[in-house]
Amino acid sequence: MDLLNTTVTEFTEQLASPAPVPGGGGASALVGAIGVALGDMVGELTVGKKKYADVEDEIKDLMARAQTLRVRLLACVEKDARLFEPLSRAYSIPKDDPARNEIMEKCLRDAASVPLEIFDLCCEAIELQREFAAKGSRLVISDAATGVVLCWGAMYGAAVNVKVNTKLMQDCAYAEKINAHVDEGMAKYWPVAEKVYEDVYRTFC
Repeated sequence: MDLLNTTVTEFTEQLASPAPVPGGGGASALVGAIGVALGDMVGELTVGKKKYADVEDEIKDLMARAQTLRVRLLACVEKDARLFEPLSRAYSIPKDDPARNEIMEKCLRDAASVPLEIFDLCCEAIELQREFAAKGSRLVISDAATGVVLCWGAMYGAAVNVKVNTKLMQDCAYAEKINAHVDEGMAKYWPVAEKVYEDVYRTFC
């Protein structure tokens, strides 16, 4: 599967189809990558401007981090599809098959691992957007606000795609550990993203 080299039209058509992949995890990764790219754009339109010379080194560091995040999020689009497909097949294993539980548990862990990675990357991206919005050119802070909302939505999408898998795990201790990590991240970064957006939005009111 080569989802990243399909057109936007082809990707969304496949997303809307009954095919098991791409799904919510891959879509969240793509949305997060787009959000991060908007932050990077804010940086590109800030560096070289005399007005922002005092923060130029910081902006360049933010841009380098954003570029790394964007590449990693895009890689998760493909990875999510690759690791979810075995789970979609495992559901068809007869319930009386003695190997079913072990196979399902492994597939659930694998399927949860990518949205968990997407979740963590989006949390980091929200932190970057806060810096882009605070230090970037005032002419493009609306793009930082748009970017943070996209990363926020991607974080939410990733979170629910983690939990749809942990709910079915038999290893409750492992599932609870992963769920706690997601809950802590949501509690921390939800208000950060909301404040970044609201602060920018209010400047236009």
